[in-house]
Parts: sequence; structure tokens; C-alpha cells
Amino acid sequence: MNLIACQLVPSYEGNRIEEAVERLFLLLGPDAAPRPGMRVTIKPNLLMKRRPEDGTTTHPAVVRAVILALRRRGVTDITIADSPGGVYTKPILSGIYQATGMEAVAKETGAKLNFDLSAVHCPQPDGAVCKAFDLIAPVAEADFVISLPKLKSHCMTGLSGGVKNLFGCIPGLTKPEFHWRYPKEDDFCNMLLDLCRTVKPGLTLVDAVVSMEGDGPSSGELRQTGFLLAADDPFALDLALARAIGREGNSILTIRNARQRGFCTQSAAELAIAGDPLPVFSDFKMPRSRTVDFQSNIPKPLRGIAKPVIARFFTPRPVIDPKICVGCGRCAESCPAHTITVENRKAAIHRENCIKCYCCHEMCPVHAISVKRSRILEKL
Repeated sequence: MNLIACQLVPSYEGNRIEEAVERLFLLLGPDAAPRPGMRVTIKPNLLMKRRPEDGTTTHPAVVRAVILALRRRGVTDITIADSPGGVYTKPILSGIYQATGMEAVAKETGAKLNFDLSAVHCPQPDGAVCKAFDLIAPVAEADFVISLPKLKSHCMTGLSGGVKNLFGCIPGLTKPEFHWRYPKEDDFCNMLLDLCRTVKPGLTLVDAVVSMEGDGPSSGELRQTGFLLAADDPFALDLALARAIGREGNSILTIRNARQRGFCTQSAAELAIAGDPLPVFSDFKMPRSRTVDFQSNIPKPLRGIAKPVIARFFTPRPVIDPKICVGCGRCAESCPAHTITVENRKAAIHRENCIKCYCCHEMCPVHAISVKRSRILEKL
């Protein structure tokens, strides 16, 4: 059985996180930890320049606790690395490290902050849709990768957990190119599975002390969920996370595809939970952008006719509020279809080319972009 370690933690205050992380390492056993002499890369979720209390990024208390646990095990070569959304440059990284608390953690613990902007070409011959990835150097060259996602809902995949967190291993503006290459959600999620099998994180530990529900991963609502979860298998961990947010079915596309490809068990009930009981939040809010597969209920001869109608009237779409928009251009910068322009300091989406990847919604720093659903769907 896949072992999942769980610890209930009510807050980030005091030594609670450090004690809980140490307990997670003990529950999983020595094989889930890197050995002395290994080059270890810690990959948190540093989506954008946000403060820890905003709940968009992995909390620095969790990163600090993991580093201290590694130090106690004799690991000294530790690098904190991520490729946030948008441009991948040293000034951008520096600002994000400072805002998210990673700079302070590095100074206290002696861990290194990554400023190496190079990438390494990594083949994936067994990939279902993608046969190779260019990964940021500290991840590709590490002996052991520890993934530290933040539990959040996600407008495209449904869940931002262990698998989705690894999308930050792809450098900078290469990420929007993947949205362009794989505009269909099913293909995009299969690409994420291929990526996960390429990175091969040795440990995944999710920050779910304060999570984000609703229109995540950056514009949702914060919720006190009060737990940390860890596993050496990111697919099994995501299955446990889905259970925790009341989504055990196939509504999480990465989990559905992982099941189909034999990467994880069919039921969360088959997981072995060690430590504290896994909490379940059955009323956890999901994104308004969840899709409804009307076509499966339409006779095949009529699906070609129905497809454009469904795409126009039933597919959720990003909408810009000009009263909030500050014209920073982050949406245009991250748009893989290049369908957003900024004119007179206001962004505009040219809908005929929009592939509905929601990158603009994800990257807007002032929450000027929302995901609107059909009024008919709002009643479903």
C-alpha cells in the first residue's frame, strides 16, 4: 500500500511546523529522506510575488522546517528553487524570494537560493504526450528533489498539489508554450504526468495548514485546513489530497489520467494513512471554471454541430475588469496564444484566439481577471 503521512497543525506559529515536519520524516522512514552528501533541491510553490499571509505560495515556516530536518540528517547541500509564472530573471527571482519569505529562510538556515537561469534537456521516452522537457538546472542536476506544494484549487486541473507543483520546474515563459502545445485539458494533464515522471521527486510534502479554495491558484479564498501531508509518491499524495477536499472521483483530471495510466490506485481507501487521521472538507469550494462534458450525452453524429455552440456558450472564460486593471501586462506576457493586448494602460482579451488556459487569471497581481461561467452553468 502507498504510505501517506499526515500531521494536524493548527497554525504556522512557534515550533509546531518544525515538530510536525520532523514527525512526517519519521513516519515515512529513512528511505523517504536524502542521504548526507546528496545535492538536494527544494521546490516550493512560488507562483508570484506574494506575502506568506496571502496564501498563494508555500509558507516559509514549512520550507524552514524541511531544511532543518535535512540538516539534522546530515544533508548540507540544499538549494531552494522554482521558476515562478512570468519572466525568469534574477531581479524577478530576487523580488519573489524576498516577498515570499524564502530569502529570510535561506539566511537563517544556510540554504542557497537559486539564481541559475539555465535549463537542462531531459528526455522522457515513456511520455504519453511529451517525450522531453527542458528543466531548470537545480532540479535537473539534483540528486534528490523535495516538492513542497501549497494545497489550492486550480482553474484548469481542479487541484494544485504534488503533480501540478512540478510545472514550476519548466523555465519562465516556456510554460505558456506548453499551454499552447496542449490546449486540451486532457492532453495538458497527461503532459503534467509525463513531467512528474521526469522530475521524480523523492519526497512531496504539502502545505495545507492554510489552503486556497474557489478560484485558485491565486485568486481564491483562504481556508484554515490545518494539516501537513507527505509521501514519496506524488500520485498517491494527490489522491489523498483529493479525498481531503471531498473530490474522490475523476473530477481532478491529473488523478483521473494517473489512474488510467496505472500510476496510482483507483481508490483513496486503499492508501495507508500514518500519523493523524486525514481530515476531510466535503464543502471545499472548487473553481467556477470546472468543465461540464455535455458532448458525452450528445449522439456522436451531432457532436460536430454541437461543439462550437458548447465552446461559445458553456465554456468558462476569463474576463477583465477595467476598473481594477492597472495595465501591468503580466496577463499578455503569460498568454500562450498571444491574444491579450494592453492599450491605454488597460488589458483586452481578443476572444477568437483564446484557448481558455486561464494563465492570465493565474498571473494577474491585482485580481482584475475573473473566470466567468455561463448563467446556465451557475444553476447546475
